Amino acid sequence: MTAKVVIFSRQNCHLCHEAEKIVREVLSEISFDLEVVNIDGNAELESLYGEEVPVTMINGAKHDYFRVDKKRFSEAVLRQHQ
Repeated sequence: MTAKVVIFSRQNCHLCHEAEKIVREVLSEISFDLEVVNIDGNAELESLYGEEVPVTMINGAKHDYFRVDKKRFSEAVLRQHQ
């Protein structure tokens, strides 16, 4: 099964850009679906994730927030392929 990864992000967020870069590096090595969602202007998403961005979700479950550890993220995505 292919994992579905969602990054909840904001504009002008250096941690968000850093997290997306790491996730895309992993995407070049492991196949998964990726969606980057800008929460700016969405009151519901801002209320849920505004203080934690970037928030990384794998198959609907929160994996991480603030920073992405490449090794830990890769291992989590690989587990979804089993």
